[in-house]
Order: sequence, then structure tokens, then C-alpha cells
Amino acid sequence: MSNQNIHFNISERKVLLRVFDLVFVLGLLYLVGNLFDFDYFSITKENWTWVLVLVLYISVFGTVFELYDLQKSSKMEQVVSNIVLTVSVTVLVYLLTPFYTPFLPANRLQILYFYFAILSALLLWRFMYLTFIVSPRFYKKVLLVGEVSNIESIIKAFWEADPNYKIIGFINCEAEQQEGIRFFGVPEFHPSEIHKVIKEHDVKEIVVASYNSENITSDIYHKLITLLETGFSIKEYTQVYEEMTRRVPVQYVGKDFYKYFPFSRSSQNKLYLFFRRLMDVLISIIGVLVGVVLVPFIFLGNLIGNRGPLFFVQDRIGKNGDVFKMVKFRTMIKNAEHNGAVWAKKNDSRITFFGKFLRNTRLDEFPQFVNILKGDMSLIGPRPERPYFVRELSQVLPFYETRHIIKPGLTGWAQVKTRYGASVDDSLLKLQYDLYYIKHRSFFLDFNILLKTISTVIFFRGQ
Repeated sequence: MSNQNIHFNISERKVLLRVFDLVFVLGLLYLVGNLFDFDYFSITKENWTWVLVLVLYISVFGTVFELYDLQKSSKMEQVVSNIVLTVSVTVLVYLLTPFYTPFLPANRLQILYFYFAILSALLLWRFMYLTFIVSPRFYKKVLLVGEVSNIESIIKAFWEADPNYKIIGFINCEAEQQEGIRFFGVPEFHPSEIHKVIKEHDVKEIVVASYNSENITSDIYHKLITLLETGFSIKEYTQVYEEMTRRVPVQYVGKDFYKYFPFSRSSQNKLYLFFRRLMDVLISIIGVLVGVVLVPFIFLGNLIGNRGPLFFVQDRIGKNGDVFKMVKFRTMIKNAEHNGAVWAKKNDSRITFFGKFLRNTRLDEFPQFVNILKGDMSLIGPRPERPYFVRELSQVLPFYETRHIIKPGLTGWAQVKTRYGASVDDSLLKLQYDLYYIKHRSFFLDFNILLKTISTVIFFRGQ
């Protein structure tokens, strides 16, 4: 059952992108320094800080401008624009921090050498990545075993998470067979064909996507056991789903829910909690000071474009289900919900012209730094929801109130990974990301969220 084809997992491709970005950049800069009259940047033992700072800037700004988003990295048109943004900001910041970087050269042509060397290196490597790595020869071919009712959402989730994860077919594990699923674009095979399909299609992995394991027929069960004993990779769907999409599939978690919620040890780690609170206080103080400077301009814009109260105060659910007053700059017309609570939606007619500007730039969120200082919220966590919607969503979404075991946040994993929630379906998607964060939260994930938040603001995502 073994095969020789290579497949790079999601984490491996991200490491590959980061490592070879740096290898190509430093390699081409070294080459330019030896072939041309270029001495602004040199790679020597004495100048190791120059190299370290450049590596740091490329890594950080590459993350901010989404160079390591696998979906975007597989499309040349998006890769080029993101590379240009990354290189432009990296070079600009590098030139403006001469304490740790070389002093500005007298010959300004040196700056062009520096800029185009980095740009060319990244373009060359990413072209090679698209040509060789993002190609069918590196696909991981997978066979699904599960119920017909789940197959469409499963295929969609896998495709969105990793285009190189190719589902070549499906086997219905139910004893009472339903009609085939050819309309999903994935062929259905008979259980007796498992070994044949694995051999002919060079399948590397079987994913068992059964909501209820009792549905799996004894014939399929014994075939899977036999394959497992030969060392063939067989994985459970929720495990693969969480690893690939980085969210918890709560809709497929049954009575054995306790298997899926070994919450992060950081939730009880006093050192982690102390530094989180310290960071909350320091950043919120800066946020409040910046907000105070912005208030006169926002007040003027509100006076002209919103015509009403500057602030908007609303009840939200916090940690342990406690209600607190959340403060924002008002972005909607007065009495926007005179007929009761309703979902906000894209292009909502209740949002004023100036309010749309505040939302797109996230300036409307600045007063929430006061909530963070008071301890009602944290910088990072699930977004706080209104009591009315919490009651409604708790009745239809499993484990929804689990979000409240930690403080809500100004930003969070769900906010940087998905669109603005405007329906029950959107809330389910956000819940999956929120539970993933609660389950895995750490300093590294928090830092990742902060960088992705900058990307969210820069590209004007959400509402």
C-alpha cells in the first residue's frame, strides 16, 4: 500500500514558503553585492544585525500582507500584488531604521538595487513554487468513507482549506444505501472496491467522516481494520478538519464531545494570564490615548454625517455569561432597532456614510479599549454578542455558550479568519473558530492573530 509520491502538508508548505523566501532574498542580495557596485547591504559576520532585521521585517510584513496564506499563494495575480506590498513596506521601514540597519547610501541607486533584488528574489521563488509545488504531482489523494448527508460540506471545507488535498472518491458507509452523489462532482465507489481504488488512484489516506460510527457496516469496518494493520493512514474526519481548517467542527461532535475539548492549558497558566492582562492594559492605554486624539475629528464627522449621539452603548455577554456595557462610536442611524434586534448585514441601509468609514477603518472600536482597561474584555478573544442573540443561538448551535469561559475580545481568531457574522450560518462558522482559539490559545496564536488583524484592517475586510 505504500507509494512514492511526495505531498507537503499545510504546515510544511508554510515553512517552505517562509524559509525559501529568506534563502532566495539573501542569496540574490549576496550575488548582487558580488556582481555589481552594490555595498549598501553586505552579508558578513560583522553585519549580522542587518541580516537579522531584514529577516524579521520580511517575516512580519509577509504575514501582514498574506504572503503565507496558502489560498492566495496558489494564485499568481494575488501573489504578485502581495509581494509588491511586502517588499515596498519592508524596504521603506528598513531604510527608516538606520540604528539597526545600514545608513542611507550617498548613491541613491543603491536603494533601487536593494529594492529590486528583494522583489526579483521573491517573484522568482514564488513562480517556482506555483510551477512545481502547487501542481497535481504534489496532491494528497484521499478517499472518504461516510454518510451521504455530510459529504457536500466536507468536500467544500477541505477544498477551501487546502486545494492540494484532493478527494478522489467517496464510499457510503451506511447499511441502507441512498442514491449516489454524482452531482457533487465526486464519484461514489462500492465498499468492495476499496483496495482497488487505493491502488489505481494512488490514494494516500482514508478519512472516516461518519457522524455516528454505528452506521459503518461490519464489512467496511473489517476492511478498514485490515488496512490499518498494514500501516495505511486512516484518520477521523473531525481530527483532519481541525488540523486543516483550524476550527472545531461542532456540528459533527456528538455525545463523546469531551474528546474534542481538551482546552488549552494556557487557560489555567497563571504566567500566561498575567502577561495577557499586562499586554491588555498596556495596549489599551495606548489605544485610549490615540482615541482621545481622534475624538475631535470623529466628533466633527459625526456632527456632519451621523447627526446624533457620538457614542453607542449596548449590553453584551462577557465571561461566565455576565452582562456588561460595551461602548462604540455610533455608526448607525438613531433608533436603528426601533422594531427589535435584527442581524447586521452587508451594505446595511442603517449604517450612515460616516459610519461606514468608521467601520471600515475600525475606528468605531476604539472606545472598547476602556472596556479592556475595566476588565470586561481582553484584547484577544471571541467577540462579545448581545444577550438576545446569545439566547437565540444557544438553542440552535451546540456548545455556543462555551465561548463564555474566557473574556470576549476586541479582535479574535474568528474575526481574522471569516467575514462579519450576519446569520445563524455565519455564527456557526465563527463559533468553530472561537472554540479552536479557546482550545489552542497561546502566546504564538495571540501574536498570529495580532498580525492578521493588521491585514484585516489594511484590506478593509468585514463591516
